[in-house]
Amino acid sequence: MSDNKIPYKIYLEENEMPKAWYNMRSDMKNKPAPLLNPGTGKPLTAEELSPIFCEELVKQELDETTPFIEIPEEIRNFYKMYRPSPLVRAYCLEEKLKTPAKIYYKFEGNNTSGSHKLNSAIAQAYYAKKQGLKGVTTETGAGQWGTALSMACSYFDLDCKVYMVKVSYEQKPFRREVMRTYGATVTPSPSMLTNVGRKINEQFPGTDGSLGCAISEAVEAATTQEGYRYVLGSVLNQVLLHQSVIGLETKAALDKVGVKADMIIGCAGGGSNLGGLISPFVGEMLRGENQYEIIAVEPASCPSFTRGSFVYDFCDTGRVCPLAKMYTLGSNFMPAPNHAGGLRYHGMSTILSQLYDDGYLKATSVKQTDVFAAAEQFARVEGILPAPESSHAIKVAIDEALKCKETGEAKNIVFGLTGTGYFDLVAYQKYNDGVMDDYIPTDDDIAKSLAKCPKI
Repeated sequence: MSDNKIPYKIYLEENEMPKAWYNMRSDMKNKPAPLLNPGTGKPLTAEELSPIFCEELVKQELDETTPFIEIPEEIRNFYKMYRPSPLVRAYCLEEKLKTPAKIYYKFEGNNTSGSHKLNSAIAQAYYAKKQGLKGVTTETGAGQWGTALSMACSYFDLDCKVYMVKVSYEQKPFRREVMRTYGATVTPSPSMLTNVGRKINEQFPGTDGSLGCAISEAVEAATTQEGYRYVLGSVLNQVLLHQSVIGLETKAALDKVGVKADMIIGCAGGGSNLGGLISPFVGEMLRGENQYEIIAVEPASCPSFTRGSFVYDFCDTGRVCPLAKMYTLGSNFMPAPNHAGGLRYHGMSTILSQLYDDGYLKATSVKQTDVFAAAEQFARVEGILPAPESSHAIKVAIDEALKCKETGEAKNIVFGLTGTGYFDLVAYQKYNDGVMDDYIPTDDDIAKSLAKCPKI
């Protein structure tokens, strides 16, 4: 299809939607290192994980060989309410930038949660219901995951207990109220309701919290209540598996109009959005079928890829979770209270960490004020107010398009627009009022935190 005939929005038909999730690990020669039992130092077994996660999700978490895992019909039917999501050609942004680059974005904000998180939330709630559980517990940063999970639990009549990072709980009251509207109980973390929450508050008086703190509380809440399991919105293998629908749809839409991506860009916090977006493209790279330039974009305030170490570390601040080999800033690292709450995690997916270490991905970090400048530039020409997390990818996509302007290259740039920013107006207000700052941790801050990682 000629360039001027590519529509603004490229849609798939319902019958073109993925019927199976793609498991990147099946094509990885260097598999992600296994999760370890912090007590024994040995790889965790299904029996050890089953008191924490749903049985079917444990199987998905440990499966390294099955390329495609069928999406149950009930989940596919739910997906049809908001999927397939559009792949949008950013003609207006291209014109504004005067770039020869062709810019595409996969928009995941077409649901009440306002983000991609519902793709995995509905799957995890489905498996919990199928197992006969009473409910689930979880953490949330900016609130997209908590919102998505509350929606999914409401659909399946499950109880939902959300531990929300304290700074986000205070900054994003409307996101909190959406969760409560869908029936969830929302608690600011660290709280005084759990043993680990009380311990963290004692260790870090007045802390704004972190995803690592909230994870610790959610895991304790799940493992101390009969009929509950813990679910997570990012980082885990099972989550990247469910989010592969993003990349599978993106690849199918590009193929439909005869376009090959040159560069794929995604924001990186724990890895769910980035991993889902790049999954089929990485699969082609792993199989030697194609080459792509893939860029992970993280906040300069929490730069696990670009300034962290690839070591075994606890997945949570309270050190009650398994050990994972990942790029990490140390489980004790307390990120600044930036407004991209979904990216304020000290570590990174083990899958993405291994791919990054093997050279399949590049990574860069960007400052908060630069991110919001890019977000407003995008909003003014493309008509969508983007989430702060997504805006990290927007910032680098714009930078790369401007490089093409200098070189004359007409690259096909694809980025993930993970969701909308309409619940993030406090952040936009601070940027517009000129009171937003750019906190960047010192080398000493990071070194002190990494020094406390377990010696494995």
